[in-house]
Amino acid sequence: MTVSRRKVLSLIGGGAVLAVAVPSIGFLSTRTPTEALKPWDLAGQYNDPRLYALSYALLAPNPHNRQPWEAELIGEGGVAIYRDKTRNLPVTDPLDRQLTIGMGCFLELMDMAAAQKGFEVQTELYPQGEQGPVALCNFVSSTAKPNPLFAHVLQRRSHKETFDGTPVTANAATSLNEHADLFLEGNDRDNLRQLAQDAWLAEVNTPDAWKESIDLLRIGKAEINANPDGIDVGGPLMEALSLIGVLNKEAALDINNPSARAPIDATTDAINSAPAIALIRTEGNDRIQQIEAGRRWLRLNLATTGAGLALRPVSQALQEYAEVKKQFDEIHDKFANEGETLQMLGLLGYGKKAPRTPRWPLEKRMRNA
Repeated sequence: MTVSRRKVLSLIGGGAVLAVAVPSIGFLSTRTPTEALKPWDLAGQYNDPRLYALSYALLAPNPHNRQPWEAELIGEGGVAIYRDKTRNLPVTDPLDRQLTIGMGCFLELMDMAAAQKGFEVQTELYPQGEQGPVALCNFVSSTAKPNPLFAHVLQRRSHKETFDGTPVTANAATSLNEHADLFLEGNDRDNLRQLAQDAWLAEVNTPDAWKESIDLLRIGKAEINANPDGIDVGGPLMEALSLIGVLNKEAALDINNPSARAPIDATTDAINSAPAIALIRTEGNDRIQQIEAGRRWLRLNLATTGAGLALRPVSQALQEYAEVKKQFDEIHDKFANEGETLQMLGLLGYGKKAPRTPRWPLEKRMRNA
């Protein structure tokens, strides 16, 4: 949940309240959740090539930052990758499709990192069906060239704010075309943007769906460090609002409360400001295809970073619960061929770089180490 400084100040009537509520400048300057961000600095600091690769993989984008992956080392060169089902999103992702896409992002980034150390990852997906691991992986020596997209891993972000209005030209987007269908202008772009907005507002107005997000709020440095997943709401302004009782989960549940309206409106503004849209589709919708959609989304995100662009997922119109069925049906009728499934919808443009997202340390996501 990201709120612009302008919107935050509108909630507190300028800045006078902050001056009273915040104990000191020292407080304001120490609100970064450093523990929750350490995995970004520790990526690649492992001798075992499997741990090396996994330390990068855990930086992959994933729904609501649930980080649903778990890994288990097997023998000398094997790894089993599991999806932690306690991290499901039963309301907004009832079929676990989006979480599976997140697992695809993880696997793709693991493969890229392994290649940096001279290893190919041989992967068998769902060897025991849905009840077993998502993937059994074997690291073998390889002379294949590493993927140049890996150079952008530590700078990759999921964009959080509005875009600056600069158009995305066909030339600027050349490197992205192999990863997704792009809509840089015209009626199709506008229709996708409108469907994204309509589905977002439908989710906001669905109490169970909204509560699912609010339950995952981590407000302030202490909460984020203690639980470095979910939706982080941090920084000096957010902590000050929390201290004075303006920002808390109870207030955020009420979509008419100013502390809820600010991020709701900010997301609407972001959708409307996006000069381009990216869409990823698959020929069907089984788990293997969902994993591949995640791999493509990860590559798209890295390619976007390399092109100096920003990418933000807004896939509410692709979700499978009743309150967004209207948008789901319409977007598939207009943009999917027979038998195809639209897996990811993203806003594309230029904008301020987002901060790093909290992550659990690798050791916390290992079944053994």
